[in-house]
Amino acid sequence: MIDNPPLLTIHRGHRRPDAALVEAFRGAQTSHLVDAMEGRGALDHRIKPMDPDNAAFAGPALTALSYPADVVGVFGALAEAQPGDVVVIANDAYTATAVVGDIVAGMMKNKGVAAFVTDGLARDKAGIVATGLPLFAAGIIPASPAANGPAVVGAPVTLGGQHVRPGDIIVGDADGVVVVPLDRAEQVLASLAAVRAAEVKAIARVESGATDNDRIREIVAAARIIGP
Repeated sequence: MIDNPPLLTIHRGHRRPDAALVEAFRGAQTSHLVDAMEGRGALDHRIKPMDPDNAAFAGPALTALSYPADVVGVFGALAEAQPGDVVVIANDAYTATAVVGDIVAGMMKNKGVAAFVTDGLARDKAGIVATGLPLFAAGIIPASPAANGPAVVGAPVTLGGQHVRPGDIIVGDADGVVVVPLDRAEQVLASLAAVRAAEVKAIARVESGATDNDRIREIVAAARIIGP
């Protein structure tokens, strides 16, 4: 590069969802949210909670790009985080060093961060679980990162196959993490209500002994049969 970039660039002033809108997504099942978004929105299957028993959260995204093998983006996000934020760290899915550990996780918990999500790795799993912060990563490794930068906080990022903008609503549970674009949030909520209603009916039919449904019967009836 002709000019070395600053170690850390911070973008401020992004849209933030209304607290009532975020609250409406709290407790939503991630699979229901995906169904409400035409099968889209889920992060890569490798991004899973350190503690499945403490995985449920909802909050606005505070995004950061922390370069592979580097933690400066995490430090910048820690400094910028507001209570209730979900810190979302794109780490280029790097797998040779961790991008977060128990100390920073504890600091984020102290600041009131709702959750931490990364496509990179974590370390100090027992310590992370002890902090009580819902933390999602692509795996565990003891190796530590450098702190050299460059890094960017508060700009759109891509991780786990999804584009995430600051202020998008992030929802997690034991199954994984879903990104709800802020500009679609009201529409998704309306669809979510319909998905939940259909799910209640489907579960009731199964509990009553059902072994198929209309859609299964339709597909099977249209099958091409080969053999006797």
